[in-house]
Amino acid sequence: MQKNQICTVEITDLGADGEGIGHLEEKEGAEKGGFGGYTLFVKDALIGDVVRARIVKAKKGYAYARLEEILTPSPDRVEAPCLYARQCGGCQLQALSYEKQLAFKDRKVKNNLIRIGGFSPEFVERIMEPPIGMEPSAGFEAPFRYRNKAQFPVGRDRNGRLITGFYAGRTHSIIENRDCLLGVKENEIVLNTVLAFAEEKGIDAYDEKTGKGLLRHVLIRKGFATGQVMVCLVINGARLPEEEELANRLFAAVPGMTSFSVNVNREATNVILGEKTRLIRGKERIEDQIGGLTFSISPRSFYQVNPVQTERIYAQALEYAGLTGKETVWDLYCGIGTISLFLARKAKDVYGVEIVPEAIDDAKKNAERNGISNAHFHVGKAEEVLPEKYEKEGIFADVIVVDPPRKGCDEACLSTMVRMRPERIVYVSCDSATLARDLKYLTGNGYELVKGRAIDNFPGGVHVETVVLLSKLNAKQHIEVELNLGELDLTAAESKATYDEIKAYVLEKYGLKVSSLYISQVKRKCGLNVGPNYNLSKKEDAKVPQCPPEKEAAIIEALKHFQMI
Repeated sequence: MQKNQICTVEITDLGADGEGIGHLEEKEGAEKGGFGGYTLFVKDALIGDVVRARIVKAKKGYAYARLEEILTPSPDRVEAPCLYARQCGGCQLQALSYEKQLAFKDRKVKNNLIRIGGFSPEFVERIMEPPIGMEPSAGFEAPFRYRNKAQFPVGRDRNGRLITGFYAGRTHSIIENRDCLLGVKENEIVLNTVLAFAEEKGIDAYDEKTGKGLLRHVLIRKGFATGQVMVCLVINGARLPEEEELANRLFAAVPGMTSFSVNVNREATNVILGEKTRLIRGKERIEDQIGGLTFSISPRSFYQVNPVQTERIYAQALEYAGLTGKETVWDLYCGIGTISLFLARKAKDVYGVEIVPEAIDDAKKNAERNGISNAHFHVGKAEEVLPEKYEKEGIFADVIVVDPPRKGCDEACLSTMVRMRPERIVYVSCDSATLARDLKYLTGNGYELVKGRAIDNFPGGVHVETVVLLSKLNAKQHIEVELNLGELDLTAAESKATYDEIKAYVLEKYGLKVSSLYISQVKRKCGLNVGPNYNLSKKEDAKVPQCPPEKEAAIIEALKHFQMI
């Protein structure tokens, strides 16, 4: 294949970023009626589409291609309501029916658990609960108008006109759009007011290449429960010309206008906000409510962008935590304390940990604002704060809730969680790939994956939130049993592979450690004789640990591999 070559291909799958995947049948070397070894990744194509695509980058076994024409549309294809859906980098799945978007995200989570986490497909299907999609509710046009925050870059088009919108995928070219359908309707009013003012006053847009120009970004936040609106202009200088006049226009034009500020960022960086924010008019913060709790939000606050689904995520985490009012709970990567305060209403004590000092300040104020006295917050890395509080102060954990950024948990944090031995771990994830990686570590260190659920927090896009529950393998209920393999009577089938060979195969292929006891249990289920010796404990109340389902499936695969069954 060569660059600019045109191909016709049927799309049979979607990649992790929503790109269509098709296979070209080779003229030579392919089985009759089958596919050859060449794969095409086609942006904007959907499963079931037959398309003409132009190769933009060709590799030995695969190529990236641009959609040129849809010859036969997928039955799941819908008319994208946004005119800019293909150019903009924000909505990869807008042309896919919402039912299929939800199925794609559910499958994405499951595939990562299987491929990265090493869990068997049967196990994943059994423990994963049905996904939760975005449903219409008061004030929402699901699956649109759900984002309570937007950051619009400002630039100039080829004719020198001030524009704003969003960056095209993997570029810093602005696709002009003042009314993104995922955002609130107030966004368009704010942007029209700001850009008209800038044109009138001769305020230039910031140029990344030269470092010149004043106006960089327009940040807009809205409290969905309160209706309060915040506008923060990010500027490459100390102040705006005639700031008070712009404040007058915004407060006159924008319903719910509550806070107007400027943020100074003079650095040559892709980071949007600078360190200093100065209030021009109104309040420094706006408020919003989730689940009966009130939260104070600044321009810098981390606060989930979809309030309807956020409440469902937190409710799921609370359900999995199984609190009775007697538990001590640790909330790691707690941000401004949103999950912590949900938990605190059902727990004895909650300890939140967050590395950002400003977020902890917000968390403490939010606890006070909501009259919650059993939530305690600490600044620092979780892997440093936890040992300090656990080993030196004796603050243990019945339950740990963790909600890390996309990169997942540091291994030092996971190791500390395991050492604290909580009864349950609830993991809230915004990246199912790093979730699967971390679950592999936890299930290999004394925890069992019990159940999980995908929750669509970003309709139209490819990202998905996942909440899972892990439970500690209790020492009283799970007793390691030594088997004297030399005394076992080997059958013809067993002689094909030793216990050590089975263990090595399972570890290499699935990343799972299995005991001789577990192998024996699975062999018995498969009708293989393991001999009379079982070395049970002499205690009357001894309980024999049972092989977890994912390990059972892996052992069965090993037995098949060694042709023992």
